[in-house]
Amino acid sequence: MPLLTLDSVSLAFGMHPLLDQASLVIDAGERVCLLGRNGEGKSTLLKIVAGEVVADGGEVRLDDGTVLAVLPQNLPSEDARTAYEVVAGAFPETGALLAEFHKLSQQADESSLDRLMKVQERLEALDGWRLDQKVTSILGQYGVDSDQRLNTLSGGWQRRVLLAKALVAEPDILLLDEPTNHLDVPAIAWLEDALGQFRGAMLFVSHDRAFIRRMATRIVELDRGKLVSFAATYDRYLDLKEKALEEEDRQNALFDKRLKQEEAWIRQGIKARRTRNMGRVRALRAMREAHRQRRVRGGTASFAVEDAARSGKLVVETRDAGFAYPDGTPVISGLNLTVLRGDKIGLVGENGTGKTTLVRLLLGDLKPTEGSVRLGTNLQVAYFDQLRGELDLTRNALDNLSEGREFIDINGQSKHVLGYLQEFLFTPERARSPVSVFSGGERARLLLAKLFSKPANILVLDEPTNDLDVETLELLEEQLAEFAGTVIVISHDREFLDNVVTETVFLDGSGKVQEFVGGYTDWRRQDGRFPSEATGNRPDKQDKATKSIREGGQKAPARVKEQELPKKSKPVKLSYKLKLELEQLPGQIEALEQEVAALKETISSADFYSGPPNDVSATLEELTEREIRLEKVIERWMELEEQANQ
Repeated sequence: MPLLTLDSVSLAFGMHPLLDQASLVIDAGERVCLLGRNGEGKSTLLKIVAGEVVADGGEVRLDDGTVLAVLPQNLPSEDARTAYEVVAGAFPETGALLAEFHKLSQQADESSLDRLMKVQERLEALDGWRLDQKVTSILGQYGVDSDQRLNTLSGGWQRRVLLAKALVAEPDILLLDEPTNHLDVPAIAWLEDALGQFRGAMLFVSHDRAFIRRMATRIVELDRGKLVSFAATYDRYLDLKEKALEEEDRQNALFDKRLKQEEAWIRQGIKARRTRNMGRVRALRAMREAHRQRRVRGGTASFAVEDAARSGKLVVETRDAGFAYPDGTPVISGLNLTVLRGDKIGLVGENGTGKTTLVRLLLGDLKPTEGSVRLGTNLQVAYFDQLRGELDLTRNALDNLSEGREFIDINGQSKHVLGYLQEFLFTPERARSPVSVFSGGERARLLLAKLFSKPANILVLDEPTNDLDVETLELLEEQLAEFAGTVIVISHDREFLDNVVTETVFLDGSGKVQEFVGGYTDWRRQDGRFPSEATGNRPDKQDKATKSIREGGQKAPARVKEQELPKKSKPVKLSYKLKLELEQLPGQIEALEQEVAALKETISSADFYSGPPNDVSATLEELTEREIRLEKVIERWMELEEQANQ
């Protein structure tokens, strides 16, 4: 029996429907990745499942006794509670009593002793000591000091505490929203291992392709308000999705062509109107309504980097350079690095190892405390801040970008600011909205728009992949690969590094900096490892899964060319044979329409793409053949009917 069922769930904000009769079923043990473009409503869907948002219609059902837990997307920056208090909070009343007991047990006054006895009695009644053991046990398992305060921990350790809180209640379903954001690679690897040991069901949102490949057993896509399930690996999903979009485009083209033909028929002369049948008129009206109701898939972001004049061949050269804190603690030491024009460098290291400091040294923002740093000539730098610090949240997107300009120049072409923002998927209405209401993905796109609107020959990107949907992420990868200037990237997205950088620079946290040819996977193959990894730990299978080349997928069928309309010949009187053919054609059309309708109903079912791949391909090909045949028969019928009425 399903643990979670979403039945025809609908939700709209104003006139914009996020969910339109969306349905989903999740069984025990499944790990379902929810994909979709930024702004499609993925986080909102998770909030509906968690009961934080009430849908406009439909039903969300949990099986009796099902326990649900949530790992939140945003990390608490000002939470001063101890790790024990946070995890114990999974049991509202008992957790509060346990936290109070631990606090009172450290006090010695008489009033505290009286309260301590009352708390102890209540805990015994609630079986609190068993829960105390569970909290202590899971914190020990995750290596967290129970007395450590949350606001003193790094992002990775905060994520451990929050995951411990989510799992201590032994949930049947775990909801996760972008769990890898702001985590370094070792923290992501730890999270993958911890979630791999979880035996319950998971519904998670992520744009980290390596994480998805390792964790997901099923892909569910939220597209234009509908949920479509793919019982497949991530790479197989990409192939199936490409086929589905091609089929959708072809069906829409056929529909639009037939609608155009019907519109031409309804507007024929007086003589043709006398032969018009009302059934066909009603069918035309239904086609018009279907066309009006069609939700077109949103456009893909389209942007290019504004190239500045070329820098000198040498961008920066360091000789035994280093930087240390005033107390003498080294951050960078013995750095010998030469960066040339066109290099694409990825900086890899755990959080706090000095990646940002290294960038500032290379750009001349910091003076080395030892050695030398020599900068090249004509350097124009554009910087992408992971904290989105260059955005004014009180102003709208238009004002953030324009800075008083009405037009901006991109590679010699003048563009209106509003039109330029539309290339980054901002509608005119959205462009005039304050940035404070934007999602994380929208803020990232706006910062990219601002970054790429300025001439630059050096791009510095600090965690650019956070919150970006996969399509925008892939476009960014293409633009960076084609960029003629120099790129320096700080990222924990393993696949992004593999697809973009040609050189990996690793910081181990002791001040030592090492250079490796290639991306993240190449670094791992060269015995690259993080200090937090056990000695002798070899790169796992996950590193092999970060290859950008999709393997094992079937090539999408070629698009079928639309048949040209037969050339009209000089009107002639129908022969007996042609009259007989004309009489038989309506029956053939009706039979083919029924076959096409049956095939479309099969394809539109929620579990169609989860079937055997050969059956899926065969059904799609059969539908293509039937629609082409139907189109030919309709064209032949219209040709003969026109001749008969002349």
